[in-house]
Amino acid sequence: MEDGAQRARYTYRLRVPAAARAGLEGEWGRCRWLWNECVARAKKAYSEGEVCGPARLDGMLTRARAVTPWLAAGASVPQQQVIRDFAASRGKALKDIKNGLPVKRRAGMPRHKKRRGSDPSLNYTRRGFRIKKGRLHLAGGIVLTVVWSRPLPAEPSSVRVYRDRVGHWYASFVVHAPIEPLPPTGAVIGVDWGVKEIATTTSDCHDLPHPRHGFKGQEKLSRYDRMMARRKPKKGQAASKGYREAKRWRAKTYAKIARQRQDTARKWAKRVVRDHDAIAVEDFRPKFLARTTMARKAADAAIGATKQALVEMGRKHGRDVRLVHPAHTTMDCARCGARTKHALPLSERTYTCTECGAASPRDKNSAYVMLTRAGLNPAGDEGTRPPGAPLREAA
Repeated sequence: MEDGAQRARYTYRLRVPAAARAGLEGEWGRCRWLWNECVARAKKAYSEGEVCGPARLDGMLTRARAVTPWLAAGASVPQQQVIRDFAASRGKALKDIKNGLPVKRRAGMPRHKKRRGSDPSLNYTRRGFRIKKGRLHLAGGIVLTVVWSRPLPAEPSSVRVYRDRVGHWYASFVVHAPIEPLPPTGAVIGVDWGVKEIATTTSDCHDLPHPRHGFKGQEKLSRYDRMMARRKPKKGQAASKGYREAKRWRAKTYAKIARQRQDTARKWAKRVVRDHDAIAVEDFRPKFLARTTMARKAADAAIGATKQALVEMGRKHGRDVRLVHPAHTTMDCARCGARTKHALPLSERTYTCTECGAASPRDKNSAYVMLTRAGLNPAGDEGTRPPGAPLREAA
């Protein structure tokens, strides 16, 4: 942003009493009905060759609130935001179709939200909420207790109140967070992603080994999968209490694993960003690994989440983060720049250059290639390797 700040989300756990929970679920019921009505109106307008934009849907909401007391009993702010979200979702899908993107890469058209298959999510702009004495007051008289794990850096411009699959409620505030520059260190680092080690860097003390959080929780997940399989309802029948409980325990285990992965990624990213001025990161897209024999291990490594945490942490602290295209990074020599005649098999973990004879671990060589391609190696292909910063504990 122009004022040196950026938009950031700060998410907090909510303590929701019974009365507030009933109010939130009632608001979500109205918003879900309105979303489904927008889907139906858009389909009808398309079949009749008419245009169905946000202005037309806003008029539909005004008329519906005038004749429907149940809808008018809810706050207007989250209902108006539903129309904005629907228009943005439909506009993105139509844009992808117009640009001729492949079907697999297109954003899907908005679909109906089922009562049992969709979790509540309510958006409020600044005029729809306020924070008073540490409590969150929403339009419609709903008061929530926020678990303030850390203070907000500025006044929030909007908030999203939602419930996850485990049943926990959260409030996600959007604020203008200023950039927090760190003192310069004069060090640079290259990062190469992998599966055996999540991140291999040019500094040995900043490598990120595989924590295997998913493997450690697999015993519980297998147990809950067996419980769900035994209690699986027949088609057309409602799920039993035991099935719902097993499904909830399974979701809680997955949520814990996700939190562990996120915590590991953020701590490592903070340490790397704090100790280096510039970071060359492999712009790796691990989606294709889902079709290989390494799918489970790659998913447990959470390469995408770790990369995102590193980029976000660098942006937060004003560091120079450069994304490097991953093509041929395992085939190039970091010392002389020569490229091998054929791709190296995954079983070959040592890179040996046929031109200069340099030999080094395959991932380490790729990490130094990142530095050269990003323009952070002052000696270019001659091989003067920038030193890594000394190891310090993450804050």
